[in-house]
Amino acid sequence: MALFQKWSKAINLSAPSTLEDAWRRHVSDSAQVFQIQSVPGNWVDLGSGGGFPGVITAIFLAEIGAGWVHLVESNNKKAAFLRTALRETGGRGSVHPIRIESAAPSISDCDFISARALAELDMLCNYMAPFAERNEKLRAYFHKGRDYRAEIAKAHGRWRFDLVEHNSAVEQDSVVLEVSNLQRLV
Repeated sequence: MALFQKWSKAINLSAPSTLEDAWRRHVSDSAQVFQIQSVPGNWVDLGSGGGFPGVITAIFLAEIGAGWVHLVESNNKKAAFLRTALRETGGRGSVHPIRIESAAPSISDCDFISARALAELDMLCNYMAPFAERNEKLRAYFHKGRDYRAEIAKAHGRWRFDLVEHNSAVEQDSVVLEVSNLQRLV
């Protein structure tokens, strides 16, 4: 946590207002993804930024000795932080300093996708689609706040998918959306 707070001051890894409660707001919140999906596999964490949930997942995978996380972050300063975080924690992962749109051709195997505080569900489905075309069993885990129902309704205008809403153990009115069987409608 000290590493995150140190780098946050220099490169804005999260909102300054969340730093005082960073353990609960970021680490505990991110750990929910692995508690929901603890099967080792190949993860792609989109827009990894401050490493949540990607680095946390990589640490859990190191504890069980299997699986890998591909952290996708186009900002080179944040990518440098992510490489440092993986090295210092022993997390099982690698950093891809590329745009999300370039991730699918660069990362061949993907069983699970994660993203936190990145984009609306409709856009996340768009990012997920190239991976879903290659893996029909792909599952994605997206942290969402209190307006998530509006995002689901909007996404259903362009996408068909199975959805499980996991209530957040950390933030009231928040969820982790589990998306699978993604298909584009238009």
